[in-house]
Amino acid sequence: MPTHSGPVAVVTGANRGIGREVCRQLAAEGYEVVLTARDGAKAEKAAAELGVRGFPLDVTGDPAPLAAYLDRAYGRLDVLVNNAAVLYDTWQRAITADLDVVREAAETNLYGPWRLTQALLPLLRRSAHPRVVNVSSESGSLASMGGGTPAYAVTKAGLNALTRMLAAELRGEGVLVNAVCPGWVATDMGGAGGRPVAEGGASVLWAVRLPDDGPTGGFFRDGRPVPW
Repeated sequence: MPTHSGPVAVVTGANRGIGREVCRQLAAEGYEVVLTARDGAKAEKAAAELGVRGFPLDVTGDPAPLAAYLDRAYGRLDVLVNNAAVLYDTWQRAITADLDVVREAAETNLYGPWRLTQALLPLLRRSAHPRVVNVSSESGSLASMGGGTPAYAVTKAGLNALTRMLAAELRGEGVLVNAVCPGWVATDMGGAGGRPVAEGGASVLWAVRLPDDGPTGGFFRDGRPVPW
């Protein structure tokens, strides 16, 4: 039988960048963290460096092994951070975009979080304070959207829409679902010049720490609403 009594969190795409920093901050706050990454060896290496659990997970694939592991090891899940994302396609424009690239982005950036949330929802429902945090981007904000990065922008806009739907459907069960923009962060994807990764991670942690009567179905950066 599972014996761990502290809160349990899963973070996807977490062997580097914002995901890794979120794992570090969660572990520092006493969470039992399961760090996942597409490459199992990289997940294990990053997890060992942070003192957390590693698990191989490609969010475009079958989440059943992760769900089975969480059920066996902990019996529940308190926090799901859907962080994995691909293809910040600065080289594309919508009028000439390679739609195969858009489909590839959608598999990770939209269908991945959707698939994983569905698979882990039974475990989240066993938590006293369940939270789903979808790591989005202001690139997905319709209010400020212009041209360029079509695969990334459209799939992040889709993730924002999914956030609203899941929040509405799960509101009565106490599952808080929010989207968070960590801001432009200096990572491999974001490139040099962004703010420190610790600040981006803290933006995500804000949504994890929300009280039970906190907002759900919102889009935030550093605890402040971002226009849809």
